[in-house]
Amino acid sequence: MYRKTRIAIAGAGIGGLTAALALLQRGFQVEVFEQASAFGEVGAGIQLSANGTRCLFALGLRQDILRCASQPSAKEIRHWSTGDTWRLFDLGAESVERYGSPYLMMHRADLHAVLVRHIRAIRPEALHLGARLTGFEQSEAGVELRFESGHTAQADALVGADGVHSRVRQALHGDDDPQYTGCMAWRGVIPATALPAHLRRPVGTNWVGPGAHVITYPVRQGELINFVGIVERAAWQKESWTEQGTVDECRADFNGWHPDVLTLVEQLGRPFKWALMGRAPLSRWSRGRATLLGDACHPTLPFLAQGAMMAIEDGVVLARCLDGCPDDPATALQRYERLRHARTSAIVLKSAENTKRFHNPALASADGAQAYIEKEWAADKVRARYDWLFEYDALSVDVGGHAVPEAA
Repeated sequence: MYRKTRIAIAGAGIGGLTAALALLQRGFQVEVFEQASAFGEVGAGIQLSANGTRCLFALGLRQDILRCASQPSAKEIRHWSTGDTWRLFDLGAESVERYGSPYLMMHRADLHAVLVRHIRAIRPEALHLGARLTGFEQSEAGVELRFESGHTAQADALVGADGVHSRVRQALHGDDDPQYTGCMAWRGVIPATALPAHLRRPVGTNWVGPGAHVITYPVRQGELINFVGIVERAAWQKESWTEQGTVDECRADFNGWHPDVLTLVEQLGRPFKWALMGRAPLSRWSRGRATLLGDACHPTLPFLAQGAMMAIEDGVVLARCLDGCPDDPATALQRYERLRHARTSAIVLKSAENTKRFHNPALASADGAQAYIEKEWAADKVRARYDWLFEYDALSVDVGGHAVPEAA
């Protein structure tokens, strides 16, 4: 038996699907509208810190995720030219001991597939592909959605989980004002068998250097190595995950870097590139029976590995708020926004701060780098930067009518 409360979700990314599954498990009638005509190998790697795995495991996904994830033993910092290595923090059993849940690394498509499978097991007809939202109208009775096909749909509440170019956000708040950060990103995945053994270790590595950094980590049970390279470059405005580059172009961006980095670049095969755009946190997400989730309301730079984690947290907290107030969606959405706004805004701002930390001119020389890294990645500073992220529990925050936003 489904509740009469009908929730429409625009966008079938990680956040939208997490919200859909959490709501379906609570008995809501959920419809997810995705503009793509099929699900595929979208994106590349995703890091799942304890605050994210805690939510996903509570949704019953533990075994499916562990079957296809990689479980790293640690994260480390390496110097761009010398290859010198410093331990950032231990993972594995330590993450479980400290935060109550593991830190995992996955291919984004694998997590997406797990979520889709569990949603279809509950309500096969919940997912609608090829459904491009063009607009919606609210009334006291609900929300009417309009699609490019000419079809319409009715719901009691609408969740815009439709990414950085969100149509729902545009309708609620107008156009946003993205600013080029001065950085662009390269990404790709590499078959582990194409790499020497020391580059296949079960660790996440952050190569830091003046004006650029590279992040690598294993996914798909170690079968693939995820590569992300961030480079400071003159203005380039293409904010797309499907813009293809070349190995030659990527190699030129890392000219002079350690041979290990160049070995990784040589094996990328088909690298993709996109511009990193910065956006100030929205002051408001919700209006009436419509709200936003994930990148639609708090797009962030990927320098704390928390973009997808915020979307997962959003989905769980949103479902809990609606569950506590199913007959008054507008009030539930306001509670959700109050609970999530301070934390997500802090993550957006702190992610931007890491750009200067990863690309600092002090990293140019080996001597300068030694002192800089020992200062910036000292144990107490690492705990201050990460503990508040990983300790957060979306399953236990107070979703009552007098909830107070979490302090960052």
